[in-house]
Amino acid sequence: MKKVILLKLFTIAFLFAFAQKEKPPVIKFPVFKKDTVSIRKYGAVADGNTLNTKSINATIDALSKKGGGVVLVPSGLWLTGPIILKNNINLHLAGGATLLFTADKNEYPLVEANWEGLPQMRNQSPISATNASNIAITGKGIIDGNGDVWRAVKIDKLTESQWKKKLASGGVLSDDKKTWYPSEGFMKGSTMQNPGMISPEKDAAFYQSIKDFLRPNLLLLTNCKLVLLEGVTFQNSPAWCLHPLMCENLTVRNVFVKNPWYAQNGDGIDAESCKNVLIENSVFDVGDDALCMKSGRDAEGRKRGMPIENVIIRNCTVYAAHGGFVIGSEMSGGARNIYVSNCTFIGTDIGLRFKTTRGRGGIVENIFIKDIYMKDIPAEAILFDMYYMAKDPVVLAGEKRELPKIEFKNVDETTPQFRNFHISNVYCNGAEKGIFIRGLPEMHVKDIVLENMVLQATRGIDVQEASGISFKNIKIISAETNPVIDIVQSDKLVFDNITYKNGAELLFRVSGDRSGNISIKNIDASKAKEKITYELGATDKSVTINNR
Repeated sequence: MKKVILLKLFTIAFLFAFAQKEKPPVIKFPVFKKDTVSIRKYGAVADGNTLNTKSINATIDALSKKGGGVVLVPSGLWLTGPIILKNNINLHLAGGATLLFTADKNEYPLVEANWEGLPQMRNQSPISATNASNIAITGKGIIDGNGDVWRAVKIDKLTESQWKKKLASGGVLSDDKKTWYPSEGFMKGSTMQNPGMISPEKDAAFYQSIKDFLRPNLLLLTNCKLVLLEGVTFQNSPAWCLHPLMCENLTVRNVFVKNPWYAQNGDGIDAESCKNVLIENSVFDVGDDALCMKSGRDAEGRKRGMPIENVIIRNCTVYAAHGGFVIGSEMSGGARNIYVSNCTFIGTDIGLRFKTTRGRGGIVENIFIKDIYMKDIPAEAILFDMYYMAKDPVVLAGEKRELPKIEFKNVDETTPQFRNFHISNVYCNGAEKGIFIRGLPEMHVKDIVLENMVLQATRGIDVQEASGISFKNIKIISAETNPVIDIVQSDKLVFDNITYKNGAELLFRVSGDRSGNISIKNIDASKAKEKITYELGATDKSVTINNR
């Protein structure tokens, strides 16, 4: 009796601890004085021609020194250079207001910044803040980064008339005539490996020679606390749109983030090494990953040692993007305690995208995702990939890609890890593949729960180098059924109540001598022409079948 009571107490304690672990974080919000000053007071002119950089920054500086308040951008077209936010300032754009950042690149000085997790020289961001507290950008207006003049573009991504217009605007072409660059300096930088990285042998003249290549992010907030972005449209960024870096208590709500679908590095939001983040009720239609979590790259990211953590994302919609919700690939500082719910991805290349590669290091764990709705996904609905190749998810016409070489390597601090995910209630109408999981031989993707899904896709489930994965209550409606579920060098897998298309050619294919401890239960295999095959060292001892 005592043993039973102790067992019940232990079970209650375990469930309570698990519930506490899943408890979302509490995010604090900024509060501002009601004092309001229009940028007109300091000489700003809304004619789309007058450069208002000094007027806008003077308004911000003056109000911040008085304890802060609201800097009002009235309706109108306000041309400006870089703006720097200061403590206790709410930059408020009235309805009908557009902050248009100048196409004159000379207005953006080269500054020490951070790009893709590495310290780099970059052009100053159109809007930035460093070490600021209690700041916001709110309202109903538009912030336009004039990104077209900064970005390169490939011929395959434009119509014939768009390409001709781009050529007529100036710039230079690559030798193969397939890529347009804004300038010789941009093309020079594109041929180098991380040319913006800060190092002693590079002088000011070198960085100046490739200045065009060092594109800024539209909004860069570094080491800021109590941040609010609300209601505004952020569009046409030279590179990433929103880049909060090492920020704490960040709220993003009711924003529209928009870039051309072909915009290279045209990410929506990259929350990097931030803590306590809320992103809600927002729409993203961009040229790269939409809702992206990062924490630094390789040795620099591990040295920083700041994970992206305590994040809530809910009620967001993503249209064009390489990935809807994304972690990586720069996740070397880790990612943990992230909660995503009630999001819709329409036409997004990949729905849920988790990517890394050898050399990154970092641990991604405690990720809870539920209630995800997808339509017309060109690649995978759900993807875990530890062989990220820094290429577009969808292969362009004529492009050839080789599969990665599979080999064991030693596990050390450079070995990345994906573990402890719970993903449920995912419904996808149209994808190339339902679920793709690819770990490393020396470090499997592990301890993942995938349950309660309906996936309509060309192909079903592909699992490679994975351990401890549970697939439960999943309906796979796939056009290709040879096989429906493909397993390679994976173990400790559970397939429970999987339904599939009647008349499937092959339900399971199990490959590899390291595949084992695979449990198949509550699955009606009679509808498949062939239940299971074993290849490349796998045998029937690898699988336990307990079907109805």
